[in-house]
Amino acid sequence: MIETETARPAAPALPPELQSPRAKLVYLYLTTKGTATVSEMGESLGMKKISLYSILKTLKREGMVDCDGDTYALN
Repeated sequence: MIETETARPAAPALPPELQSPRAKLVYLYLTTKGTATVSEMGESLGMKKISLYSILKTLKREGMVDCDGDTYALN
């Protein structure tokens, strides 16, 4: 029997401005999750909230994420 490979969805392209591995991780998390709170990201990614706030502040300043209350999403 001939097996065919199933097509995998392409990994989302990362913006070239993202240099930090942690920023890339947060960005990729939001591409798959859609929206998330800092608490959700912290639990899922194993990162401290203080680190996430710093990363999200930078991503927001760069126009890559937006927040509505305490929920973040990609632009």
